[in-house]
Amino acid sequence: MALSINEIKSGVTVLVDGDVYMVIETQHVKPGKGAAFVRAKMRDLKRGNIQEKTFRGDEKIEEAYVEERKLQYSYVSGEMYHFMDQENFEEVTISQDYIGDNKKFLKDNLEVLGYFYKNDTLNINLPNFIEVIITHTEPGIKGDTAKSGTKPAQIETGATIQVPLFINTGDKIKVDTRTGAYVERAA
Repeated sequence: MALSINEIKSGVTVLVDGDVYMVIETQHVKPGKGAAFVRAKMRDLKRGNIQEKTFRGDEKIEEAYVEERKLQYSYVSGEMYHFMDQENFEEVTISQDYIGDNKKFLKDNLEVLGYFYKNDTLNINLPNFIEVIITHTEPGIKGDTAKSGTKPAQIETGATIQVPLFINTGDKIKVDTRTGAYVERAA
């Protein structure tokens, strides 16, 4: 379905030059002279990059129907990541290209959101925070406090993050998947 420029709002997914974009922000401009236009900031759902585009008043923009599905991570084999669709329990295989840096925080049975357009994978979205166990780090020294510095620690997914000095191997911590930063100890 074609959208007019008045229907372009934040959260709408559109098809531009064959790529699927999600509109992040719009600015409707009505100059004193000439036709109205919309300046839109959009995120490419496949590559993740953000770009600005201007749509003129007479343009029709194609709406993209993006399907959002709950997936549960199962395992990796080679460069293919295997997930289970939580509704119909079918296996969904996604290439490492679409996973990107998210692979650092994928752990068994983690629930993620998958975005699909015409059954093609666009990307996955991890939960903002996950709880992981420290598999290796240098031992903490008695008297270290949270504000005295950080040290590298390997978590159960294989990624290495910076943690406070008082964290030890075997501790369960909360990690922000958007930044890869330590948040707090988990219970």
